[in-house]
Amino acid sequence: MANSAMSTTKPPHIALLPSAGMGHLMPYFRLAVMLAKRNCVVTLITAQPTVSAAESDHISSFLRHNPEINHLELQLTPSSQQTDSAPVDPFFLQFDLISQSIHLLGPLLSSSSLPLSAMFVDFGLLAKTAPIAKDLHLPIYAVSTTSVQFLSLMAYAPVLASNLTEFNTASTEIKIPGLPPMAMSSIPPALLDPSHIFTSIIVTNSQALPRAEGILMNTFEWFHESMLSALNKDRVIASLPPILPIGPLEPYHIPQDGDHFYRSWLENQPSESVVYISFGNRTAMSRDQVRELEKGLEKARWRFCWNLKTTKVDKDDHDDVEDILSDIFLKRTKNKGLIIRGWADQQEILAHPAIGGFVSHCGWNSIMEAAWQGVPVLAWPQHGDQKLNAKAVEEAGLGLWERDWDWGLDRIVKGEEIERKIVELMTDEKLRERARKVREEARKAVESGGSSDRVINNVINSVVVPF
Repeated sequence: MANSAMSTTKPPHIALLPSAGMGHLMPYFRLAVMLAKRNCVVTLITAQPTVSAAESDHISSFLRHNPEINHLELQLTPSSQQTDSAPVDPFFLQFDLISQSIHLLGPLLSSSSLPLSAMFVDFGLLAKTAPIAKDLHLPIYAVSTTSVQFLSLMAYAPVLASNLTEFNTASTEIKIPGLPPMAMSSIPPALLDPSHIFTSIIVTNSQALPRAEGILMNTFEWFHESMLSALNKDRVIASLPPILPIGPLEPYHIPQDGDHFYRSWLENQPSESVVYISFGNRTAMSRDQVRELEKGLEKARWRFCWNLKTTKVDKDDHDDVEDILSDIFLKRTKNKGLIIRGWADQQEILAHPAIGGFVSHCGWNSIMEAAWQGVPVLAWPQHGDQKLNAKAVEEAGLGLWERDWDWGLDRIVKGEEIERKIVELMTDEKLRERARKVREEARKAVESGGSSDRVINNVINSVVVPF
């Protein structure tokens, strides 16, 4: 149906504008490829300079291997703000810097030789880009890179911000009318600080959500069925435009540039015998916690592949493995463990038959990658949206969540606790069966006629330009 309709129309030209960090960039690569496969012309707009080396490297690689994707660079203007107070997450600062430079976007888009049909922009940039889209007479869609649970919290953030004293002192949970209560312990502390840049970004852009035609999300209807029904059908947050689940965004082919040594190591491991450990591209684990994780892995006696990161920004991560991990641990585990430093192709690792479990911070891209492969997850949230994401993982049957571990920075989880949960992760056959069910439903959603396939085709058809 979609292909026959498009034969009498011009292919839509869609501009994609991600924000800062690999967690926000990777979904846009996948979305760009998906749109291009559906006969769309795609222009990817990236902010320069990036925060991390990984972002810069992946933008270059993606464009080199996908020449059909057009590219524009938004050159960021220097910030006028002084940061002589407490240190601020460099990725939050980049969000703010992109917003300050958005006034350059209009002229940049006007320079495109092919007229645009629509803009798909990161939630964190919606408030500043919506007026530009209006001036250009373009429909604008927000792209949210988190779970439906956290999106609903973000949409409710203006209410929170107006009653912070009450929520901070009198509540153990947040009750959004029509939705299940959210434990206060799952709310990122920054969101309860009205002066925090994180709060400012969320409140400002939540207020702009009614200006969007819809909210594109990397999830699928089955995974969030009850919440999507409450938000889309029952309209429990009336200001929200339709939430449009179009995922899991399928992995795109990444040519195997260079020698990724973990490939050959995984090939030599038995099926479902390896636990993969990764806390994402923005989580810096303390040395004390690293020591306890060492103990847990050694005592659990399972093979492991550990993507080890000790700084928030990769450009600052200069230590060798021997500088971080103990000699005794490295000697005792040399035949059953692999340490990765730097970026790794996580979708490739999770797809490998040797992987039997995933210890994850619950960044949303990681969760959808695990869902796509049916890999059971041990949720270990570290910050931001990750506790609410962990709750979604647990409710969908994809994994385990030990709530007593709290936020990653708030306590040191002991090796004995880690050992116990890793053993449970790797030996619970009912969990493995549930994870396989999630995989089955994820793939049904994106196949022809599936729920996510129908949603993205409807969005594309809504922005086509007639001859």
